[in-house]
Amino acid sequence: MEYGNSTDRLLRLREKLDREEDLKLSEFACKSRNALRKKMEESIQQGHRQQFSIDTDRILHSLAYSRYIDKTQVFYLIKNDHITHRVLHVQLVSKIARTIGRLLRLNEDLIEAIALGHDIGHTPFGHDGEKFLSELCEAHHLGPFLHNIQSVRFLQDIERKGKGWNLTLQVLDGIFCHNGEIHLKALSPDPRKDFEQLQSEIAAEKADPTIDIWPMTLEGCVVRMADTISYVGRDIEDAIRLGLIRREDIPKRCKEVLGDKNGTIVYRLVEDLVGNSLHKPYISFSEEVAEALRELKDFNQKRIYSCGKVKEQTPKVKLMFELLFEKFLQDLEEGNEESDIFTGFLDGMAQEYRDKTPPAGIVRDFIAGMTDEYFLSQCRKHLVPEIRTARFV
Repeated sequence: MEYGNSTDRLLRLREKLDREEDLKLSEFACKSRNALRKKMEESIQQGHRQQFSIDTDRILHSLAYSRYIDKTQVFYLIKNDHITHRVLHVQLVSKIARTIGRLLRLNEDLIEAIALGHDIGHTPFGHDGEKFLSELCEAHHLGPFLHNIQSVRFLQDIERKGKGWNLTLQVLDGIFCHNGEIHLKALSPDPRKDFEQLQSEIAAEKADPTIDIWPMTLEGCVVRMADTISYVGRDIEDAIRLGLIRREDIPKRCKEVLGDKNGTIVYRLVEDLVGNSLHKPYISFSEEVAEALRELKDFNQKRIYSCGKVKEQTPKVKLMFELLFEKFLQDLEEGNEESDIFTGFLDGMAQEYRDKTPPAGIVRDFIAGMTDEYFLSQCRKHLVPEIRTARFV
């Protein structure tokens, strides 16, 4: 009886928190009671946690989230403890996005869930790894590999041995639409979405990866802008630390408008975005700041991301992707159940996943989930010859 009373009290507490959102959140915010899931769960309906807070917990406790810690952000195969890894980038996006959301009176739980989950589909070795895996996927008639789509796949179709986490539509949509690579001055949400529309948009982007699909919530728009804000200055600091560029190389106009240090760049971008977005159903930079940000991103692309010194080992990584892909595909086709793709990935996987996913797709999912170190250990294990004793016994 005491347990029942406690459950009732917690349920009333959650209902109170949901009602309070009407008072404290903006009219343009996504309210927790409007969260949509594919499957209703009795435990969710009865518990004290609000909907998007549940999604945050599920993402944090996913196996894919734990693998962020050893995945490349920009610079790979470099021994330096102070270079940004994927896990730090995700934390920075979450912090910056929640700060913007708080100032705009948006739903911080929704923002946090989207931010923490947005890069879960990234391959080892960052965007280069994504490019190499995409080429292999297209060669095996899977269509292009896109990390935003893979993030949704991991969380909905692969985690928990194929059961998935049953996340809300708003979180999945924000993760899918997070692409901070495309430069935009302003973003406005497209609220007319359901799960069917999300699947249609995923299919459309696979058919044409150049299309730009916007989030359904203002919170999703904030995370997308925060993705850019979090990396543009941080990548400059990493590049300076590695001796690739000097601070004085930053374009003069960018320094005048945004500053020349990461902290200043982040502060000015956040301040400008919030100042131009208060009490509006969209978010926007000012014209001056948007243009300076575009120029700074172009500078990063030319001087950092395309730098020959950064790409010295890229051909080796590409070859390793090709060889590992073919090795695991052969193991699947030959039914080699001693292979790591069976013991480390497929063992215990739901039959529905096995039935729906072709062998090349299983290899794609296995490799995409690897950390940099696990990928290299697989290369050493399967591709590097070992010296043995002089006698065979």
